[in-house]
Amino acid sequence: MIRVAALYRFTPFPDPAALIPAIEARAAALGIKGTLLFATEGMNGTIAGGPGAISEMIETLRALPGCAALDVKFSDATAMPFGKLKVRLKREIVTMGVPGIDPRAAAGRYVPPAEWNALIDDPETLLIDTRNAYEVAIGSFAGAVDPGTATFRDFPAWFRANRDTLMAGKSRVAMFCTGGIRCEKATAFVRGEGVGEVYHLEGGILRYLEEVPANASRFTGECFVFDERVAVGAGLAPGSHAMCRACGHPYPVGQRCACAVDAGEAAA
Repeated sequence: MIRVAALYRFTPFPDPAALIPAIEARAAALGIKGTLLFATEGMNGTIAGGPGAISEMIETLRALPGCAALDVKFSDATAMPFGKLKVRLKREIVTMGVPGIDPRAAAGRYVPPAEWNALIDDPETLLIDTRNAYEVAIGSFAGAVDPGTATFRDFPAWFRANRDTLMAGKSRVAMFCTGGIRCEKATAFVRGEGVGEVYHLEGGILRYLEEVPANASRFTGECFVFDERVAVGAGLAPGSHAMCRACGHPYPVGQRCACAVDAGEAAA
């Protein structure tokens, strides 16, 4: 069995580059594969390995300054979902491109999965999916607004352009993403735009699918994940999508990707 750990932590690293050699060496020694990103604002990544190796790696990461409360979502895979190990230095651990965003000080209020349904069932709640369009296409919460973004960088401009229409008749905003990290910045951004009551799903879709029974779930379809599993469903069970090597988007197993269909129609 392979254990998969999706993790992030916003915490100041004055010299993140100095952390990378030891972390990379430790991960390699444990046979860990996947991606870890470091920036001055913290770390983010998804890694996989044997259960014992993952436990040891998480202990190593939690020993970094400010990382004792590192947020981790665990799931399992039948085969290694990554081809190699990558430990990289980045400007942002999740790229929004808005200077001055500080999730540690300004993120919205966390809502645990057990309380999420009641919040989003309220008609005064504006529910926004902060993920990209290809992720939303294979699964989302019923009634969620899809920004139709190609990258997370597009989210601020989309919200500013549509804010008045979106907020009509709504008293609060609730947002969600795969594991929670994009919502840390998205909720901080929306609060900075003057929206007073802002919430986000604690632990993201992954924790919701893990903790909320399928018969009570408001999530329909599958959740895209950034590894070779492609997608997961209720209880984090393996999904039914494959990854298109041409466009990098998911498509249902047994069918052709939309990009191949479109190319065939264009050729005809």
